Amino acid sequence: MLNLVVCLKQVPMVTELPWDEESGTLRRDLAAGMMNPACKHALEAALQIKEKFTAKITVITMGPPASEEVLREALALGADEAILVCDRLLAGSDTFATSLVLKEAIKKKCPKFDLILCGAYTADSETAQVGPQLAEELDLPAAAYVEKLEISGKTLRVRRLVDNFRETLEMEFPALVTISMENYKPRYTGMAGLKDAFDEKAVMVLNARALGLTASSIKTKGSRTKVRRVFLRKAQKGNVLLQGAASNVVNEFLDKYQRKIGTVIGKSIEGKKLDDEK
Repeated sequence: MLNLVVCLKQVPMVTELPWDEESGTLRRDLAAGMMNPACKHALEAALQIKEKFTAKITVITMGPPASEEVLREALALGADEAILVCDRLLAGSDTFATSLVLKEAIKKKCPKFDLILCGAYTADSETAQVGPQLAEELDLPAAAYVEKLEISGKTLRVRRLVDNFRETLEMEFPALVTISMENYKPRYTGMAGLKDAFDEKAVMVLNARALGLTASSIKTKGSRTKVRRVFLRKAQKGNVLLQGAASNVVNEFLDKYQRKIGTVIGKSIEGKKLDDEK
């Protein structure tokens, strides 16, 4: 039987995130949450593996009590066990500290895992660091941005698209992959699954002490990121009126905005302008 671990994250649903400007951390307790989209694809990949092979799926997340919601959703979809790492001592952890905590939780509760699956990145930060850092903590072979998985015995073959090159890699279990969002379209949650997830299946809750983490160890081995300032940029719109002959207006427009437009569409307009002038 394959033992699969899926690392999930609850991310805010709001566009203007409730930041604590003094600490530079996100006030997750004030934001309505949802399962991170890329994590849904990682969970779907695990569910499809379970449909083909005999497998057990353990889902794990680190966050405030409200993060239990994403674990319940995963249980409703077909996960077998759920673990919530929740402790005020861990609040404000960066990716380095988060990967350390997840490592301790996995070693304690899922020591015989075969494959760990993570979302390639998160909607609230997009650092794409936790998966690779977790692989480093556990000394595992790993591949990021995976779009397809194939399993043969104890060998894992993955396909991924990186820098416009498609790669096929092989590694032995145990291993870790981060799943991109090209494939493994998430399935809908059925009502029967929701009932079972909330009525029958319990979520295991672990605190820092249960993982052998103390305030001093977290201070020594914890977050390395120092936030100097947090602020929200507000979009401001203004009208610009260009007057004159059509050709002059076009040239004036390109002179002022071609760099911004070129950035958006991914190419320069300068060549087009020169051709028009000819």
